[in-house]
Amino acid sequence: MPESVILEGRHVRLEPLSAAHTDGLLRAASESRDTYAYTKVPEDREAMARYVEEALQEQASGASLPFAVRDVRRDALIGSTRFLDLDYWTATPARPAGPSVPRDGAVPTVAEIGSTWLAASAQRTPCNTEAKLLLLTHAFDVWGVFRVTLKTDARNALSRSAIERIGGRFEGIRRAHIRAVDGTVRDSAYYSVLAEEWPGVRAALEARLA
Repeated sequence: MPESVILEGRHVRLEPLSAAHTDGLLRAASESRDTYAYTKVPEDREAMARYVEEALQEQASGASLPFAVRDVRRDALIGSTRFLDLDYWTATPARPAGPSVPRDGAVPTVAEIGSTWLAASAQRTPCNTEAKLLLLTHAFDVWGVFRVTLKTDARNALSRSAIERIGGRFEGIRRAHIRAVDGTVRDSAYYSVLAEEWPGVRAALEARLA
């Protein structure tokens, strides 16, 4: 199971999610509910507390690593994100490229970045770009994963555009995948970044943030 870690950049700090973040996350989620048509974001304190508790239970099982996202300049919480769907291969083939990271079973071999939501005021700002850069850097350069998956509701054009801007390569649509936030059956658009693609993706993200 991967250890909790603080990931810090110039714009955001990703802090290990805890119950102490509940009220700050609720304030962030309450700025504008109109932006969450395709994203599950709790609406009241009871729901937010349950959201945090369930995320921590998933972390304890080794299935995810959740974060609260803090705007460094304002020292205010602006949302949440996490690593999830962590998989640990028992027999790992040689890496095709990238840094040589020893595999000891304590870190995942592949991972997904998801369950991401930001306050309305933080959307379409450097905050999301830098948060993804911090997560991808940790996944590829610290854990040494082969692949990072990103997915979203296929109808969510803004989210799909954001994933493409950070370098995610479109893989296809998984039809009738899960129940959507609005209660319908959701098709999911799948994207990925592979280890051999990471140096180019990192350079592009760093250039965008320069």
